[in-house]
Amino acid sequence: MPDDIFEHPRLAAIYDALDPDRSDLEPYVGMVAEFDAVDVVDLGCGTGVLALLIAAQGARVVGVDPASASLGVARAKDGAAAVRWLHGDAAVIPERSADLVLMTGNAAQAIVDEAEWLATLAHVHAGLRPGGRFVLETRVPEARGWEQWTENESRTTTEVEGTGPVESWVALTDVALPLVSFRWTFVFHRDGQVLTSDSTLRFRGETDVRRQLDRTGFEVDDIRDAPDRPGRELVVVARRR
Repeated sequence: MPDDIFEHPRLAAIYDALDPDRSDLEPYVGMVAEFDAVDVVDLGCGTGVLALLIAAQGARVVGVDPASASLGVARAKDGAAAVRWLHGDAAVIPERSADLVLMTGNAAQAIVDEAEWLATLAHVHAGLRPGGRFVLETRVPEARGWEQWTENESRTTTEVEGTGPVESWVALTDVALPLVSFRWTFVFHRDGQVLTSDSTLRFRGETDVRRQLDRTGFEVDDIRDAPDRPGRELVVVARRR
């Protein structure tokens, strides 16, 4: 089930306002041209920011997400008609339909069950044309990024149009590697409502990711630094064998 931060209608509606600088997505838009991709799948598309950026460049884009509230936000945006939005997981990707599948942010790590993760990789493999590429992000466990996930470091207040000030912060709830759990808290100052969203991520190292991709029919072409978290997160570029 999607976390409340993506599925609760009120939280999905403010998601973009709380993270307005999406310059980290520019390298992924560039990959469409780099890999001569015509048909692109944004797997875990959320509120559709990346999918819409890619569609604006002329590619045919499918946005896939299990959170109906986030998809509702995406479908209401300008230019949304240029994207085919699908509610679900990797299983809904049409067979051999894509040149490039992107899985950015925490989308890959949010699949914490390893059997489910291997099934996801198999579905992505089936959805790609031969030679097509799968790009995913994975946080480097050795960087111990969760140590910065504290209330003091993350507390902020954002003025959201039509909603008023929203205060938010994140705090760890459990570290049992490779799993790390945390809770976001949101305070809507205009009416006093407090909402929380609990999440768990699986920290997979490069060795594990390479092994899992090989097992499901991929060959790793490249390992890059994540644009917004150099040294702390990897961008894995794999090719469908």
